[in-house]
Amino acid sequence: MGTGPGTGIRRVEPDDEKAVEAAVRLLDEAFQEDPVSSWVFPDPAHRRETHRHLMRAFLEISLAEGRVDLAEDGTATALWVDVPAEPEEAEEDGPAQLRAAVDPGNERVELIGRLTAGVHPHGRAHTYLLLIAVAPDRQGRGVGAALVAPVLERCDREGLPAYLEASSARSSLLYERLGFAHLGEPLRLPGGPLMYPMWREPRG
Repeated sequence: MGTGPGTGIRRVEPDDEKAVEAAVRLLDEAFQEDPVSSWVFPDPAHRRETHRHLMRAFLEISLAEGRVDLAEDGTATALWVDVPAEPEEAEEDGPAQLRAAVDPGNERVELIGRLTAGVHPHGRAHTYLLLIAVAPDRQGRGVGAALVAPVLERCDREGLPAYLEASSARSSLLYERLGFAHLGEPLRLPGGPLMYPMWREPRG
């Protein structure tokens, strides 16, 4: 399925540096003014300098543990992580590693990882839509929905649930149209915005 007239989707490979850079650039641009990114990096100048490093870290996690899809015209990207029913005990402290790699002096980089891990469902294998980014001038045109549709169709075929955290009430409405439903109470970031855990059962 394409993301627009004549536009297809391709899977990003770890050694395709051009595609990796395109995806990081998209993520950085799309989330610069996002409520959650603004909470993690409250100073706009610091966010412009450092935010892309967090986006790259998330992309690298997805390449290692799931998949990254990119619209062939470069207007959208989606990061997916495959989550087993019972994840193995990690040898390293992931949130602390993330902070050390991205912005060592910023405790919120670590805290966002701990808080989202605390609400993440377990006990059932699922696919996790970590992030989806659409170029600002293409937002609101169904590009994101078209980008995630093939993965959700695979989930339906394989009986696999999907999970995400919406970063705003507005975006949660978009996910509801794709079959996601709110899972428990929203997660309130300390002194910051709400995040909305959402779960999608596979469709028969």
